[in-house]
Amino acid sequence: MTGDELEAVHTVTERYDGPIRGIADFRGQPHYYERQFDVEKDEWSDRYWLTPLDAETFALAMEAWDIWQRWQTAFHQQRTTLATHPALPEERVRSDELAAILGTRLVVDRHHGLEARGGFE
Repeated sequence: MTGDELEAVHTVTERYDGPIRGIADFRGQPHYYERQFDVEKDEWSDRYWLTPLDAETFALAMEAWDIWQRWQTAFHQQRTTLATHPALPEERVRSDELAAILGTRLVVDRHHGLEARGGFE
C-alpha cells in the first residue's frame, strides 16, 4: 500500500468494488484499513484510513480470520450452510467472543491513525 512497494494483506473483511475494510501491512506493520468513499464522485476512492494495531489485537484478528476461513472452506465443500455463518458450530462461541472484542478495537482512529493512498493487487 505504499508507493511501488507491495505489502502483505492479511484480511479483507468487507469488499465492494475492491477491499473496503480489513488488515494490511503499512511500512511493515499491521494496520486496520478502511477505504474512503468520495461523495463528490459517488464512488470509492484510492484513499484509506489506517490505524496501527498492537500485537494482541493483530493476533486476535488473525484468530477470527482463521475461524472464518475454516467456515468458508466447509461452506464451499458443502459441509455447512449459510445458517452457520460466520463460524462452524464448534467454533461459534469463540467467534462471538472475538467479534465482541474486535468490535471495539478494529476501528478507524483519526487521532492516532493516518491517511494514505493505496491499491490492491
